[in-house]
Amino acid sequence: MPQTPAAHLRTLVLGAACAAAVFLSAPLRGQAPAAPSIDALIELERVGSPALSGDGQRVAFTVRRTNWADNSYETDLWLAGSTATDARQLTRGPKSSQQPQWAPEHRTLGFISDRDGTRQIYRLDVTGGEAERLTSVKEGVTAFAWAPDGRRLAYTTPGTVSEALKAREERWGDITLEDEDRRYGHLHVLDLDTRASRVLTSGSFVVGAFDWSPDGSHIAFDHRISNDAGDGGSADISVVEVATGSRRPLVTQEGPDTNPRWSPDGQQVAFQTAMAKPFYFFQNGELAVVTATTGAVRSITPTFDEDPSLIGWTTAGVFFSASQRTETGLFVVDPATRTIRRVPAPAGLIASQFSVSQDGAQVAYVGASPTGFPDVYRAQASTLLRAERLSNAHRQIADWPAHRREVIRWKSQDGTEIEGVLHVPATAAPGTRHPLLVVIHGGPTGVSRPQPYASASFYPIDGFLARGALVLEPNYRGSAGYGEAFRSLNVRNLGIGDAWDVLSGIDALVQQGRVDPARVGSMGWSQGGYISAFLTTRHADRFRAISVGAGISDWMTYYVNTDIHPFTRQYLKATPWDDPKIYADTSPMTYIRQARTPTLIQHGDQDPRVPVPNAFQLYQGLRDQNVPVRLALFKGFGHGLTRPKANRAAMEQNWAFFGTHIWGDAPREP
Repeated sequence: MPQTPAAHLRTLVLGAACAAAVFLSAPLRGQAPAAPSIDALIELERVGSPALSGDGQRVAFTVRRTNWADNSYETDLWLAGSTATDARQLTRGPKSSQQPQWAPEHRTLGFISDRDGTRQIYRLDVTGGEAERLTSVKEGVTAFAWAPDGRRLAYTTPGTVSEALKAREERWGDITLEDEDRRYGHLHVLDLDTRASRVLTSGSFVVGAFDWSPDGSHIAFDHRISNDAGDGGSADISVVEVATGSRRPLVTQEGPDTNPRWSPDGQQVAFQTAMAKPFYFFQNGELAVVTATTGAVRSITPTFDEDPSLIGWTTAGVFFSASQRTETGLFVVDPATRTIRRVPAPAGLIASQFSVSQDGAQVAYVGASPTGFPDVYRAQASTLLRAERLSNAHRQIADWPAHRREVIRWKSQDGTEIEGVLHVPATAAPGTRHPLLVVIHGGPTGVSRPQPYASASFYPIDGFLARGALVLEPNYRGSAGYGEAFRSLNVRNLGIGDAWDVLSGIDALVQQGRVDPARVGSMGWSQGGYISAFLTTRHADRFRAISVGAGISDWMTYYVNTDIHPFTRQYLKATPWDDPKIYADTSPMTYIRQARTPTLIQHGDQDPRVPVPNAFQLYQGLRDQNVPVRLALFKGFGHGLTRPKANRAAMEQNWAFFGTHIWGDAPREP
């Protein structure tokens, strides 16, 4: 389902089926490698947040580990020099250390950790010594940035509960007034010499991303009227003078304007923007620059046909990244001429989390490929063709099955070309028909990429492959990476056109002799859950089993309950009161009487994005049609499942469910 628009603005509690703990036993000598267990998939350590020092000599990054005892995912900081053999661990818990950032002198690393109970800022001399805590903020710290002089830090907090709200709770108890009870997180500055901290901004707004001017005298920041996801379109940009706290607006146009980054000379600010476009959820975002004194705004990527994600502004130009079909591109734009250059990269590169040196000469990033597990890399910013690998996460899967991943294309019902990722078992033989399991991404502006062992959240893809199934991840209309026209194809066509894309992909594989049409299942989370719900009601004759994860069942139910109302108004171009027919046509519940496919529903009971009434509505509708259905409510979870035991439960439930309906396994009670 829709993600919060940040860069672009865009019952029964079931246990787990114990059979899923291990897919296959250990291989005998000479046999093919055994598939990993679900627990082994969850326990994969994953790298992230690479931070390149300003001089380009060191890269700090995080490694996420699984803590089963505390039922949590925790991160440690690592440090790499020139090669992966130089990498060493800097922190070892307890709890997590995140958001590494280098001080201007390139030796001290700042980071945020909750090791003492709340999220505070720490610093660590990477040449030796213990980490030192710098803040003691009651409500914790959300983000921070070093001042250019290295003697100050700017940081934001979640905001405090007002005295009026405290008094009301004392009198009335725990009552929420919708759209009224808000906390406003603001910008603070900490003097590292005196340890004195002061609030830099105040008012009825929430501070988001921020950036110091090169001379350290001002901070540019984006802000919106509240933290509510539906208010993302209110984001504007202001500048505050650090010495006085004097604030002035810089960008105030309609739609979201976010992520400000100063030019090296301090005269301009680059930012991400919708450029006042009314349908910013699916229209292209842009990068723009604004003069710091006059506030004149000018787009620098008006012809770029995708959503650019701003990385930074260096003397070499403005760096940004963007999806390019199933790959990721790194780009540099000259803000004066608006000339855009794509940095050469290996074919199939899936890169993210770029960090660029101050002079724009080097870049660090997390990189993966159809055959490569994500690791941290460093390269010259002029080309990624000769990147150095700085971490060894890939070694974890060295002895696991090397399944193949193909990018395939087919024509949908209306002639639109659709692309998808086809996972093929390592043991697949040519000319053999296989069961097919379709895994549908969320978004809808998400994108599936050909990457080994990419996810361990909801669906045991690699276990299905070990049993001989093909797995198809379709990049249906609306997916990122294919341009604005493609992203707009499901406007007032949600579910309907999406289903065309999924079904035509299945048909293409059947016609090629690769899939057994009698053994097909579908699953997906969020928008993928919605499409799966649409398939289970309107196209029930095509599937043996369908799993619906956090999916929409009725657009009116969704619209009045969700935390992101603008999404529906933009994609359906109406409210339910303006056009009830489009809401009905695109809702799975409209076709509930046609349903007969066994269905598993999984949903967080505290989900604000796709609230749980959607799950109950589909569940009861299927029961009334005597369709085999189970509803698994994940207690205390929102739109995603963020703890390892919940991920284990979701994956084991899906493993057992499809095992029964696709392979004929005996049903197993949780």
